[in-house]
Amino acid sequence: MEWRTLAKCIFRGIVVLVQIHVSRGCFKEEKLALLEIKAFIKSNGATDSLLRSWVGDTESDCCTWEQLTCNFTTSHVIELSLNNIQIPFEGLPFEGTKIWFLNVSLLWPFKELRSLNLSDSAIGGWVGDEDFSSLSRLKELETLDLGHNFFNRSVMTSLSSLTSLKTLILATNSLRGYFPAEGSNGLNFSHKMQDLVTFSRLEILDLSSNKLTGSVPQSIGALSSLKALSLSQNNINGSLPTKGDEILKLILFAGLCELKKLEELDLGENNFEGNLPLCLYNLSHNLFEGLFLFSSFSNHVKLEFVRFISDNSKFEIETENPGWKPMFQLKVLVLSNCNLNKLDKGIPTFLFHQYNLLAVDLSQNNLAGRFPDWLLQNNTGLKFVKLQSNSFMGQFHLPPYPNMNLLCIDVSDNHFDGQLPKNIGTILPRLWLLHLSGNAFLGPLPSSIANMSDLEILDMSFNYFSGEVPEEFLSYCFNLGVLDLSNNDFHGQIFSEHSNNLTNLEVSNLNNNQFTGTISGVVSKCFSLFILHISNNYMSGKIPALIGNMTELSALDMRNNSFEGQVSCELISLPFLDLSHNSFSGTLPKCLMQDRTKHIYLQGNNFTGSLPNAFLNSSFLRALDVRDNSLLKVLMLAGNHFSGFIPNQLCQLNEIGLLDLSRNSFSGSIPSCLGSITFGKTDVNDLQFGSTVTFLRSLTHYSPMGLDFQVQGSLLEKVTEIQVIDTYIAQDEVEFVTKNRPDSYKGKILDIMFGLDLSCNNLTGEIPDELGNLSSILGLNLSHNHLTGSIPKTFSNLAQIESLDLSYNNLTGEIPSELIDLNFLEVFGVAYNNLTGRIPDMKAQFGTFDNSSYKENSFLCGPPLAKACTSVGESPPSPTKSKGHEIDPLVFFTSFSVSFVMFFVTKCYNSIRYCMFLCYYFVSDNLKRLSDYLNR
Repeated sequence: MEWRTLAKCIFRGIVVLVQIHVSRGCFKEEKLALLEIKAFIKSNGATDSLLRSWVGDTESDCCTWEQLTCNFTTSHVIELSLNNIQIPFEGLPFEGTKIWFLNVSLLWPFKELRSLNLSDSAIGGWVGDEDFSSLSRLKELETLDLGHNFFNRSVMTSLSSLTSLKTLILATNSLRGYFPAEGSNGLNFSHKMQDLVTFSRLEILDLSSNKLTGSVPQSIGALSSLKALSLSQNNINGSLPTKGDEILKLILFAGLCELKKLEELDLGENNFEGNLPLCLYNLSHNLFEGLFLFSSFSNHVKLEFVRFISDNSKFEIETENPGWKPMFQLKVLVLSNCNLNKLDKGIPTFLFHQYNLLAVDLSQNNLAGRFPDWLLQNNTGLKFVKLQSNSFMGQFHLPPYPNMNLLCIDVSDNHFDGQLPKNIGTILPRLWLLHLSGNAFLGPLPSSIANMSDLEILDMSFNYFSGEVPEEFLSYCFNLGVLDLSNNDFHGQIFSEHSNNLTNLEVSNLNNNQFTGTISGVVSKCFSLFILHISNNYMSGKIPALIGNMTELSALDMRNNSFEGQVSCELISLPFLDLSHNSFSGTLPKCLMQDRTKHIYLQGNNFTGSLPNAFLNSSFLRALDVRDNSLLKVLMLAGNHFSGFIPNQLCQLNEIGLLDLSRNSFSGSIPSCLGSITFGKTDVNDLQFGSTVTFLRSLTHYSPMGLDFQVQGSLLEKVTEIQVIDTYIAQDEVEFVTKNRPDSYKGKILDIMFGLDLSCNNLTGEIPDELGNLSSILGLNLSHNHLTGSIPKTFSNLAQIESLDLSYNNLTGEIPSELIDLNFLEVFGVAYNNLTGRIPDMKAQFGTFDNSSYKENSFLCGPPLAKACTSVGESPPSPTKSKGHEIDPLVFFTSFSVSFVMFFVTKCYNSIRYCMFLCYYFVSDNLKRLSDYLNR
């Protein structure tokens, strides 16, 4: 038997050697197919830079071409990546990507293809009748990535015959519809989903970031090999049953519990509700409720990672079940906002038996008691501890021996008090994040913090710390990027020669203390500074000219100090600048209105002279080119002297929420393109093309081995983002008139307040019907103009409107009865117009409007007006007949004859043109067929 085995090995080796010898490059058939693919893509408008190495040269081996891989022995193409093919629009004034359609038949020659990547290419479907089902001839195909395209739900049926697939990615497409109900008819998406049960070999399925609705089908349990499933960022709903539910077979979600090989499951950002079944334990961003017993994990001896993050107050986790002992050793434990141990509010006692923890997050649970320093002692490899937003109290005790592995600790928003341990820098020398804000710590800052040479983020805000900041800290913590000491009682100089080492500082919040001195130290060396917030202190001096070298500086808040001197151009050009309530003097620089400037507060100083012409010269802003400000959310230009037409460029403010042009002198008609502004109506899924990280790429996010990178790579960015929000949004406050009263809107409320005010101008013409497309707008004011015509019936589409004021115009016609459907309308005004006919029935919101809404319209009738309507209805007097209105027979017949001749000539031209196109395409198609026949 041995010689037979040896003979087989020798024979196979000879076959391989022969194949290597014979295969001197890729197959001609596959090379031609690749060139046809390139030509097809270019015919759709792709640039010449696409697939440069794909050339028809006879010496070129296609196995060396980009974006493909060949089998080493057979030279067949086994991997093909046609991803990220961006075909630009041509001849359009804006950037964009063209949607194109794939010729699937061009992929047929690749008999050994194993992986096909078509992601990020704006593909909308396929050409003709050859859909993806024709790829069933590719028996080796295992991976198909169609993510980030525009496929609709018909793609599901076309894929059902690809039974060899192991990985299928359809994330971020246009899969819409009910998802699904068992036994539904074949016209909806559920029938398409039923086809997935043919994928018995499928291991990874990603349907995230689509627009699927309904419930998860029980038939998904037939995907017996599935290891990773993502249905996140859809609109899927339904209840989550427990295993003991008697009607389990009737609940469509139960199929997930049959996926025995499932390792990764992402159902986040959907609309699930109900109790969490025991077979699932990593679901986030839903509406789960009820009690989950942590002891159900007791026998999972290999359990290392547990993550629960709740988005509501109805989900509870109880860990204190008498008699159970954990058989596992966790590495990562995340139980955030889960009403953890709601009754006794104690920290989970099973943690006393854990010794391999790398990360612990028990934030937002209202846990009480002392700081668990034993957790640090028992788990010497612990790197991440987050106990934020609980009710821990007492002093912040630390273990007696140094912990050389702990990198991040967050105990913010608790009730800790007393002084920090003097040896905190010795016990925790490797920290790069220390977050202690929102407690009751007091006393000086320990000088041992200087030992934390790796410290990047330090937040001690909103405590009772006092004394001076240690010089050693400013000298040796040279990696510090975020420093927040705000809202304490620190005093003394913070920026001196010792702060020269803070060259990496990006965010510095020192407001609401008692600091003195100047800012010359920070300006001279901290060139990476992005935000400097030093308001409400006792600092003084002039602003150094070196501030012009701080090119990264975007926000400077110095209000309520004693700074003096003149304001430079470099300073006034910052995006956010608050110099209010200081002692600045002199004239303001002429460069006040440079493009970067967004927020300026200058009140309470000693400025002299006149305001720069940029403020006073209305001709400067009359054109108002805002094409490069498409992210602007609030534009308030009311009460100025702006004149001329309303610029069409305003229609490009895609993110605008409040637009107030009232009390000016604008003239002309209302631009109809204003109806295309979203005013809050935004489909989130439509914005994710090309930007969402796919499910497979994010799987490492849950890996304990990838924890350090994930945490360190995002926290600095997160904290910086929070500081920007606190510094900018918290101070933005605007006044907008709606419901006949001025109201102030501040902070994040500006993100949900949508209004358009064009009142008190000289606008003429009719109201554009397109304004009826503003379905999310809350306030619309067109009063006090010279508008004519009728009230558009499309206003019945303003589903969220609360205030609609059309008074003081020259509107005619009847009030559309369809406006009764505006269920949120609280203020309605059409007074002082020339409206006629019957007022809409006093139903719904119209039953709340009195005479003042309709007064001074002489020909309106019906309640609430005292004037009753006649059977014929009121109408304005018709104009008197005169000879000038009679029809001249000669003019009539002449115009009729000319019109008839023009119609006849146009008809003849179109017929001739049609025949020419028929002849052209007939000759072209037959020549192509003849050419194909001769080339065989």
